[in-house]
Amino acid sequence: MKTVARISTSPVKGFRLRHPSEVELRVDGVPGNRRFFVIGADGERLRGSQTPWFSLLAADYDEGAEELTVRFPDGTAATGSARGDGERIHTAAGSLDLEGVIVDGPWTEPMSAVAGEPVRLVRADDLAAVAQAPATIVSDGSLGRLAAEASVDSLDSRRFRMLFELAGCRAHEEDEWQGLHVRIGGAVVRVGDEVTRCAVTTRDPDTATRDLDTLRVLADYRGRRESDGMVLFGVYAYVEQPGRVRVGDPVELL
Repeated sequence: MKTVARISTSPVKGFRLRHPSEVELRVDGVPGNRRFFVIGADGERLRGSQTPWFSLLAADYDEGAEELTVRFPDGTAATGSARGDGERIHTAAGSLDLEGVIVDGPWTEPMSAVAGEPVRLVRADDLAAVAQAPATIVSDGSLGRLAAEASVDSLDSRRFRMLFELAGCRAHEEDEWQGLHVRIGGAVVRVGDEVTRCAVTTRDPDTATRDLDTLRVLADYRGRRESDGMVLFGVYAYVEQPGRVRVGDPVELL
């Protein structure tokens, strides 16, 4: 039986993941997930593949109260309003074209200190624009196969920052679901293309240090996408029927 083994979210794109026991999956994704992103002094979005310090910070977002808390490696935290001050930002860095409003607060100075340069948080206007798809899926079978190919005992799924990790699947079984509808708890999704991977996956999720060449291992045994040479792992998913998803919920092909 296939089930939901883990749910992973973060209100700030690239920051350390949280693992709620349940989420509401809407057409545009999980409310508040990746609602905020980080920009540099030039106003362009900073990407996790180039900023390992992202995974050293964590954040909590209270959507009802519009309050954000950023937690730092030294154990301190900064809490403030998440509404933004009205200053507008447009950034087209990487594969995402985003607009939003600057959210300065008590986190700005300590976050810049960790980054080693001036950085700011931005609240995205459109939650759907912050990701290639509202949901992503990876299976325990795929993680196990990659661990075996990499000659390690196990592989932490946090490296891949997927919304849903599934248990009870064959290696890369999720790839076979492309174009199909899958019920995940109380929601139904349509599975899309495989997810392109970047250098974030080569870093330990806790320390942000490079410790495993996941991209090379994946390319060696799975190859690269012919059109652009990208390495692929896991799949995107689009929400056809919103609903609540809990850890332990059954997963069923329709």
